[in-house]
Amino acid sequence: MDHHDLLQDEATYCSFGDTVHYLEPPKLFSRCEGSFLFDPGDRPYLDLQMWYSACNFGYANPRLNQALKRQIDTLPQLACQYVHREKILLAKALAQKVESIWGVKGRIHFNVGGSQAVEDSLKLVRNACQGKSLMFAYEGGYHGRTLGASAITSSYRYRRRYGHFGDRAQFVPFPYCFRCPYGKKRDQCDLYCVDQFARLFDSEYYGVWDPKDGSAEYAAFYVEAVQGTGGYVVPPPGYFAKLKRVLDERNILLVDDEIQMAFYRTGKFFAMEHFNVTPDVLVFGKAMTNGMNPIAGLWAREALINPKVFPPGSTHSTFSSNPLGTAVALEAIQMMAEKDYESMVMEKGAYLLEGLKELQRRYRIIGDVDGLGMALRVEICREDGYIPDKAMTDRLLEEGMKADLTTNGKQYGLILDIGGYHKNVITLAPSLEITRPEMDLAITLLDLLFARVTRSAA
Repeated sequence: MDHHDLLQDEATYCSFGDTVHYLEPPKLFSRCEGSFLFDPGDRPYLDLQMWYSACNFGYANPRLNQALKRQIDTLPQLACQYVHREKILLAKALAQKVESIWGVKGRIHFNVGGSQAVEDSLKLVRNACQGKSLMFAYEGGYHGRTLGASAITSSYRYRRRYGHFGDRAQFVPFPYCFRCPYGKKRDQCDLYCVDQFARLFDSEYYGVWDPKDGSAEYAAFYVEAVQGTGGYVVPPPGYFAKLKRVLDERNILLVDDEIQMAFYRTGKFFAMEHFNVTPDVLVFGKAMTNGMNPIAGLWAREALINPKVFPPGSTHSTFSSNPLGTAVALEAIQMMAEKDYESMVMEKGAYLLEGLKELQRRYRIIGDVDGLGMALRVEICREDGYIPDKAMTDRLLEEGMKADLTTNGKQYGLILDIGGYHKNVITLAPSLEITRPEMDLAITLLDLLFARVTRSAA
């Protein structure tokens, strides 16, 4: 069956609800390797998003593939009420890693995907806070599309057709300095946005605090250390430390959603390490298994998750700690311990960022370039350098997928992803194993892409 017949069958038999048809017809791929996907014609597409940062170690990583094959031949399946070696060793490695970073003991709880792990964290938080169901979260924040996770995800479009199943979060402005909602400048604001949040606790009449009882109506603040879907927005130094002081004074938990940014995407094992803050709960997933046999989970402080307060059966998923996923994750964690990913990611990220800044100097439609490690952003604007230009951003994405960008006599496609509050940010999350020639190719292809769209728009 050729790919045209396959796409016809896809249009007839597949729900569009579990995929995103941003491109029509949708793109069909047949194989992958390293930093590249290949279509049925075997044309290479350099992937600068790597499945929303799920494939940090490259597609079809031989070592991780081999770990999966070994597990298939020994213990491929096991009901989750039993335990197996890989689950125990993975939980130990993660818990000890958190303790080595922040000096806090805790436990690891597994589930299948990021949204499910967020749901589990909501249960854990409500349990720890005597059933309080209200949460703070960020404008621009994304935590998943299940009913509970969408309640703390800022986009109304994920809730619009389904109503509410529980309480929607109170959304607070993220420190998005390029588009500061308060009109401040980063070097002069003294973190004014934290002061505005702290103001909510000045009086009972601001709706979140009872001064007579000394208690908040809100259980936790769900944060992303670097916003993912919001456009890879990096907060200014000192922001989270100042925020955490406000939360600690009011006995409000800090839940750090690291699903996109953990496992060295930003140059640290967890992105929150950059900001000198200890979270109460961590949620993680995606790159832990390099996108294979998905496993996600959470870490929480011992007081919040020990068996006396969070007993067996508090949550459940048939495949929550499946042997195939935990085996791959355990191998990935071992790989991270064998190489200095922190230095490597920061060096590669700086190299790519300089290339992006050079493009910014040459193309007026690039309003902002920023990044932390290898989580990089390119904000596309009109020629004034500020007004968002979603149409141009969509055009860049579409042109990159045509696979006709030619350099050194060879044609390539370029896989990008769009995020941001106005859907005008190209978010870049290349493989952590990307080579120097591949990084040079990335800048060359982006240059060709920007030249094409700006020339045709002139």
